[in-house]
Amino acid sequence: MKPYIGYTGRIYFHRLSLRGIQASLVALLLCLPFVPCNAKATAPAMDARVYLLRGLMNVFSLGLDEIGTKLQAQGIPITVANFVSWSSLAEEAAAEYKSGRVRTIILVGHSAGATVLPDMVARLSQLGVPVKLAIGLDSTFRTKLAGHADRYINFYIASGVGEPVARTKDFRGALENIDVQSIPGVGHISIDKNQLIQQKVISAIDAVVFSRHISPPHKSSPQTSTAEHNVNATAAAASTGN
Repeated sequence: MKPYIGYTGRIYFHRLSLRGIQASLVALLLCLPFVPCNAKATAPAMDARVYLLRGLMNVFSLGLDEIGTKLQAQGIPITVANFVSWSSLAEEAAAEYKSGRVRTIILVGHSAGATVLPDMVARLSQLGVPVKLAIGLDSTFRTKLAGHADRYINFYIASGVGEPVARTKDFRGALENIDVQSIPGVGHISIDKNQLIQQKVISAIDAVVFSRHISPPHKSSPQTSTAEHNVNATAAAASTGN
């Protein structure tokens, strides 16, 4: 603690005992509010779970493992599995939700893992479980979205094998198809490992888990048609290092 130097008069220390000074300091510290430094990283994340679905053969989607490690470092529970497990994972997520242990369910998938995300969203909706956020990374087939997801983001590469996601009349939520083909170094195999894409995925998850404000895309309501986005400005900034 820095000494108070606003007063320059004499202080007669012989009138105060060292024990008295220590007691005064302790009393002052006890009056200060206590804020745990890890409050943000633990409390809001306890009732959340992120399911990350890899693509074929578990060898082409290891960027999801990197994302999972970064989320765990923030105190966010995760489950990483192959896309073929989506149905059993939906049942598991529904059981966790209905037990009250999990209240915020988030889905992330790459390649074939992104292709099955609409199926998992629909299945969870049938089980009465809402999805707060779903993020697909370059789905390899054109898929249709039904059920309920507060926000569904589909990052795809228009010049490659990636496909946009179409909404059906039964879908409730906000859908964003974002073409990322202009981001340097992004391909179907590398999209999940790209640091800019990982940052976007984690930021979207943090916004949900830690209750940050998410601005609606282009002022559209959750019931409006799919919002098509372009990331040329972001790609240009990334390539120039700005």
